[in-house]
Amino acid sequence: MTTTVKETGTLNGFDSTTRSIVSLTDTVVEIVSDAGEGAQKAGQSFATISAKMGNGIWTVEIIPADIQPPPRNAAGASGIRIRVGSKSVTNMGDKIDLIVAFNEQSLLGRLAQANFDPNCRIILENKWRTHPDPSIVEDYTKVYDQLVEEGYNVYEIPLEELCAEHVSNPKLGKNMYVLGMLCYLYSRDLGLAEKQVAEAFRHKSQKIIDNNLILLNAGYTWAQGNLDFRYDIPALDSDVDRIVTNGNQALALGIMASGMEMCAMYPITPATSVSHFLAEVFENVGGMVHQSEDEIAACAVAIGSSYAGKCAVTVTSGPGMSLKTELLGLATMAEIPLVLVNVQRGGPSTGLPTKVEQGDLLATIFSTHGDAPKVVMAAATIEDCFYSILTARKLAETFRMPVMVLSDANLATGQQPYPRPVFSQDWVAPPIDQRPLAEGSIPYDWDPRTGLSKRIIPGQKGGTFTVTGLAHTPDGKVAYGPMENQKSMEYRSRKLAALQQSLKTPEVTGDEEGDLLVLGWGSTKGAIDEAVARLRKEGLSVSSLHLRFLQPMASGIGDIMKRFKRVISVELNYADEPDGDIITEENRRYSNLALLLRARYLVDVQTFGTVFGQPLRPRVVEERIRQELAKINVTA
Repeated sequence: MTTTVKETGTLNGFDSTTRSIVSLTDTVVEIVSDAGEGAQKAGQSFATISAKMGNGIWTVEIIPADIQPPPRNAAGASGIRIRVGSKSVTNMGDKIDLIVAFNEQSLLGRLAQANFDPNCRIILENKWRTHPDPSIVEDYTKVYDQLVEEGYNVYEIPLEELCAEHVSNPKLGKNMYVLGMLCYLYSRDLGLAEKQVAEAFRHKSQKIIDNNLILLNAGYTWAQGNLDFRYDIPALDSDVDRIVTNGNQALALGIMASGMEMCAMYPITPATSVSHFLAEVFENVGGMVHQSEDEIAACAVAIGSSYAGKCAVTVTSGPGMSLKTELLGLATMAEIPLVLVNVQRGGPSTGLPTKVEQGDLLATIFSTHGDAPKVVMAAATIEDCFYSILTARKLAETFRMPVMVLSDANLATGQQPYPRPVFSQDWVAPPIDQRPLAEGSIPYDWDPRTGLSKRIIPGQKGGTFTVTGLAHTPDGKVAYGPMENQKSMEYRSRKLAALQQSLKTPEVTGDEEGDLLVLGWGSTKGAIDEAVARLRKEGLSVSSLHLRFLQPMASGIGDIMKRFKRVISVELNYADEPDGDIITEENRRYSNLALLLRARYLVDVQTFGTVFGQPLRPRVVEERIRQELAKINVTA
């Protein structure tokens, strides 16, 4: 659908012509630059403005692994991807429709991923064409010629020169100039954009805020007079009050809403911004952020707080999880509530610190030595990041054990609107019963059926006992007897069985039986759902099932899988492809969830596991589903 308006311009022969405003239902925009040039702030602001106008959005930050990589380096490009739609948006989408690049090298890495739409428009800073260094001119010209030869619409603009007309340091203002351009090109509300810029720079001086507002308006005006295309993205038809956050902000909000008053953590990418957000607002609700000296200390502080009666959370990523494992065993053995959030990233070792992966599932369930049962949940959406913390806190206190919430880098930095949570008193655990204990009370008075026992708080009258990480009797005394150890292990494990019986069977998206069932967990949900929906519109027999509880798993999952001819898990962790060199059924490695499902339900679960460090695109999932459906037809 298009509408037309009369506007004027001067670029590329565009002069006093009729400009069509094209109405879009969905688009993907990227801004890429050298690190430190503010591309992410511009993109986040553009996304937030769009969400406030009623659009669905999803963002993905493009973050180099180095803190300050060399400039004009394709591998070190920094930036952001923004998907905006007229409907709810749950993933980063497939093809780039428009990209703004502060230099041509930052484009190369994006081109290598082959995700440009054939009609993609490229807005490119052209100062490099006249750079004093001939090699830079040569590099720029080569990339520009390649883009034109491949048929892309390339718009060269003197971005830094244009900014210099308004501020003394144009390099620091390009991002807001670009934001103004995008607001015009996508018919964003300029007044709303001005408010967003003021909010984004609220901690800066008024002069800095004013300069950025000048640049915003200048970019808007320049695009209006110089670019020959414009779009509109109609808003969602909804009267639901919504908020816009990224996953880490949602985690922080969930921590506050749950009533927990202590977050102990050590900075680690991509989890750190949870503490940044909390540090700004936690004190307003009586909370405290403790930045510990290392990951081990952070876990110890959280356990100490929980032992004293204040259930606490510690937030980390994969390497931090490795360091916390001994203390996780202590919390399990001593039966002290603990909430732990793992914002997953690529591994092993330092791995891909700024990229997404789901490689920690098996480590989360099994990493501690000995038998140390713990609850493991995975947030599937940004909204889930909020509500999973509420559930985790309740489970930790009810079952007196560690509860682990898995997020990942895709959710951590991705922005999405969702219905504004309405506070419920049920979110907050009731006050701990600290009345004097009956004579003869013991600290581990395990219920034979559920493994549960009453939580005793230090100082509670009649509740003095020794806390130990050693094997112990029900009254907390060190025990080495075979039956005592066997029984205590049995009761700690029984808690998971008790929880499992309370879990609802997850719902199948699509038909309850058919040719192919696609299983997923965590942030892959959006891409899987969109791919399955596309194929179902074609009449193909494919359904999906997404798991939020991974330890324990709900009842009914095995029965669901057996109603399909073929089952495949789609995950962001490594799996061998069955046709790989020297790969056989005897040595093939399966992805994390597939391995768990095969072992538990004895179903031949196939697997599609990728570790490219990127969120899944629906098209990639769609292509793999078609391959799996073809195998069913061949077999039949």
